[in-house]
Amino acid sequence: MNKHCATIAICLAIAMPAVAAENHGGDVVYTKPVKSVLFSHKLHVEEKGLSCDMCHARTFDMQALKAQENADFTMKSLVEGKYCGACHNGTMAFASNTRCAACHTGVKGGGPPRGGKH
Repeated sequence: MNKHCATIAICLAIAMPAVAAENHGGDVVYTKPVKSVLFSHKLHVEEKGLSCDMCHARTFDMQALKAQENADFTMKSLVEGKYCGACHNGTMAFASNTRCAACHTGVKGGGPPRGGKH
């Protein structure tokens, strides 16, 4: 029985990272400082080919929504190059102070981020 349990544990240890990597964190819906800001891991990781550590090594914690607990998690900070603004600066990707409806769901013409220079 111990051999059987050890085999199952090894298989799970090998399979779990693959399942987590395949999921890429799913969608995250920020509620602060305003409601309904959608971040799509699928769009950024799968469709744009970005790696997890591009954001999680220095810009964001691995814990979802942790950034919105920070007092400086504001549009002003994003425009100044913090958080999403580190890439959404108008050069690497569209500037965080443009295309509001691309991220803010419920905005006229808005919805989940799709296509374009993201």
